[in-house]
Amino acid sequence: MSKERYAVLKTLIALALVVLCIWAAQWQYHRGVDRHSRNNMIKEQSQLTPIEIQDLDGNLPSFEWREIIVKGSFDSDNEILLRNRYHDGVYGFEQLTLFMIGEKKIWVDRGWIQAGSDATVSPNFQKTYENGVTINGRLRLDSSLPQGKFFAVSQGPNKNLISQLNAQNGVQTEDFYVDLISSSDQRMNPDVPVELPELSDGPHMAYALQWIFFAGLVIYGRRLIRKNP
Repeated sequence: MSKERYAVLKTLIALALVVLCIWAAQWQYHRGVDRHSRNNMIKEQSQLTPIEIQDLDGNLPSFEWREIIVKGSFDSDNEILLRNRYHDGVYGFEQLTLFMIGEKKIWVDRGWIQAGSDATVSPNFQKTYENGVTINGRLRLDSSLPQGKFFAVSQGPNKNLISQLNAQNGVQTEDFYVDLISSSDQRMNPDVPVELPELSDGPHMAYALQWIFFAGLVIYGRRLIRKNP
């Protein structure tokens, strides 16, 4: 049998591919573990007894996804639309309205609203009313607010989209916001409320096994080449 040409080089390439496959398998595995853990946390937190804002302490992450009851009033002069939101295949926005709790302020995600007929037409906002209200919602961390640009939309005489702002530009709020579930004034209940994310573990474990299979193929292929140089 003739000596295999570039045997060392081929072996090094095969080893590099195997290492890459194992690294990818571990990455997918840990992503799957993290996602499973987060899904369990969301499920458990969302089923706990609702808390009130005075029950919060400095460890906000331990309260994320838990239902919270707050009393105050909406500030309809401070509203934000999160773009690129779809419901049943229809383009629209999520409407965030500032909520005043004494001297504290939080953003409340009041759910999905349909976009106007074109970019120059403001969508139909879900109305707020001047009286105080008690709302029930899910506590969300400010860091989990969807990233990207936000449209700040005025409900005054100028109903066009006037600027792109971050959710907290110009307003000092708490380090969390709330997904509105229901309101003591049913007129302000969301038409399309924000739902919990789909609690699926995804394909990460299957991908991890797939990368291990690829590593095995590399080893098998290297042996075939060695036998048939």
